[in-house]
Amino acid sequence: MSFYSYKNADPAKSPGEISGSALDGLNEKVCIQVQRVYDSCLQQEQLDNVDVTITSYAQVVCNCSCGCNSNGNSETTPPATAPVPPITFESCRSSTTDIDVSNLTVERLCDRPCFARVRGYIEIPIDILFTDSRCVEYIGKGVVRVNKDVLLSVPDDSIVPYTLEGMASAICVSGSYRGDNVFRLTICVSIILKVLARVEILVPSYGFCSIPPCEEFADNVCDEFFSLPLFPSLNLCEETAADTQNSCGCNRCCTCRNCNS
Repeated sequence: MSFYSYKNADPAKSPGEISGSALDGLNEKVCIQVQRVYDSCLQQEQLDNVDVTITSYAQVVCNCSCGCNSNGNSETTPPATAPVPPITFESCRSSTTDIDVSNLTVERLCDRPCFARVRGYIEIPIDILFTDSRCVEYIGKGVVRVNKDVLLSVPDDSIVPYTLEGMASAICVSGSYRGDNVFRLTICVSIILKVLARVEILVPSYGFCSIPPCEEFADNVCDEFFSLPLFPSLNLCEETAADTQNSCGCNRCCTCRNCNS
């Protein structure tokens, strides 16, 4: 089972929505070590005509007899031969949500004491899918570099320093091959920047989690049937006498062969 399985025998001791008072069951204060988010911001934009150079590439091959599809029935291998021009762009997207921030500067503002001007370059790794003149498919590795200049609230200096981290996701709208391993792309990017610090914080607790046993995956076709109530519920047919007949004279709680509704 999992915390959220309908088979869980004791949902009251599992994470999830609270029914009743949130104070019921609180019995201790716990010190936990976490990454506290002091500030965060999201920027989404379309980048037009961005030149991206692939630094490496691999050949895409199918790993099943039914062919490749979007569900991941493919793998990459070292290319047997180099791509033969002309090169045709197919698609691209970010390969991970992790990003690198280079040339980072944090400049506090005199007129806004709690804020700072945060500048740097966000480097987003992307995978570019393309084919050559033989219809051989390749995937190339590249990096999209985005300049950021934003305002963020930063904490005061302390023994435990804060850090600036982020995550990003990108997907291509269109692209073309320019030559010399360079692709010109139009990309939609979403970037989240965060001011973080590892802290020890005191929180109320309901105690330790009760870990349910794992539920083995199986195509049990009877599960849905077994989950039905044993007897039909009486409240299904609680209607007034005037409502028990429909336009063709059939009782709504019954199945009539001459009824079209």
